[in-house]
Amino acid sequence: MTNPEPPPALRWGVLVFTSLAMFGNYYVYDSIAPLADILRTELGFSSTQVGTLNAIYSAPNIVMVLIGGVIVDRMGTRTATLVFTAICLVGAILTALSGTFPIMALGRLVFGLGAESMIVAVTATLGHWFKRSQLGFAFGLNLSVARAGSYAADLSPAWASGAYAAGWRPPLVIGVGFALVALVAAVVSWVLERRAEPRYALGRPEPPDRIVWIDLWRFDRSYWYIVGLCVTFYSVIFPFRSTFAIEYFQNAHGLSLERAGALNGYVFLAAIVATPLFGLLVDRVGRRSFFMAIGSLLLLAVFPTLLYTRWDLWVSTVLIGIAFSLVPAVLWPSVPHLVEAQRLGTAYGLMTMLQNIGLTVCNLGAGALNDLGQASAANPAGYRPMLWMFTLLSLAGLLFSWLLRRRETGPQSHGLETLTSIP
Repeated sequence: MTNPEPPPALRWGVLVFTSLAMFGNYYVYDSIAPLADILRTELGFSSTQVGTLNAIYSAPNIVMVLIGGVIVDRMGTRTATLVFTAICLVGAILTALSGTFPIMALGRLVFGLGAESMIVAVTATLGHWFKRSQLGFAFGLNLSVARAGSYAADLSPAWASGAYAAGWRPPLVIGVGFALVALVAAVVSWVLERRAEPRYALGRPEPPDRIVWIDLWRFDRSYWYIVGLCVTFYSVIFPFRSTFAIEYFQNAHGLSLERAGALNGYVFLAAIVATPLFGLLVDRVGRRSFFMAIGSLLLLAVFPTLLYTRWDLWVSTVLIGIAFSLVPAVLWPSVPHLVEAQRLGTAYGLMTMLQNIGLTVCNLGAGALNDLGQASAANPAGYRPMLWMFTLLSLAGLLFSWLLRRRETGPQSHGLETLTSIP
């Protein structure tokens, strides 16, 4: 017997409160960057120590997100979200507790251990509660609210100028406040799901009897094509946009720091608005692998444009902005079409683990290529090897999206190209 469809008020309530939890998560993560100069001047931190405060967040998550995904499937999405959000709050408190580097680094480590696994839990939650309708729009809206948390952190020196004027701790205390808001939101979401579960049975599918690690590699081939696209796509977007784009715009195109930063920021701002709209479009028309291929093609066009034309940088910025809005809006919501509900957390955890490996390798690779080419304002051609690396990765992403589309338009389709609801 099929369980009844959850009422819209319940589903949207879960979405609102899990999205608020994600807002707090993203805010705390990005709270370090605006403080970098203050940490150096007031606490005497070196640039390496400031960088470590974010690096120590990422390093353990290469493995932890996979373990976290398995925990989500065993514990259930609602409880896992609550537990991991509480760990995030503990990490935020530790970070603001002391001005000594070891304590602050410990806080960021604890926060990182909770944050990525919390994202996996929230993603799996949406996959359970919206799998029959409006899945793309729900994912897109959740991602936009989360990115708004990052944007709020970037703007915090303006809207919280008094806190920054008071020293290093008050801005971090604001982060603790947002982490507390995230925990309260996770509690409300837990209550909503707990009350609804006996009737709708969507919040916590029965977990497998035991964990069989070899089964991690037995997901459907379409899932692995999506993983391949995920790894290659994000290994281009984040190392370029978040690490090297501003430097490249300054040194290769003569932009000021302010202009380069603003141009780069428009990509993120556009994605906040456009991602849920693309999700809604896919909900209405289907054709998910087709849209992933279109986004991959747009990303591939970015780097030959930078390499071989003198077009205005707005062209490449618009291409990246559309791709960064379109592909995530389709990619993440496609996984519930390919994976059993009781393995959804594991599937997202594995996907995120491989994504983190790709981000680490490609950040290091791009930096090494720039050093090898002696890239600088005096030698803009030194950036060409990095751009070629991103071109080849984008081409690989287009290949994965083409393989996915070929499989999903054939007899082994999982319904990615149709509007058929997930069984």
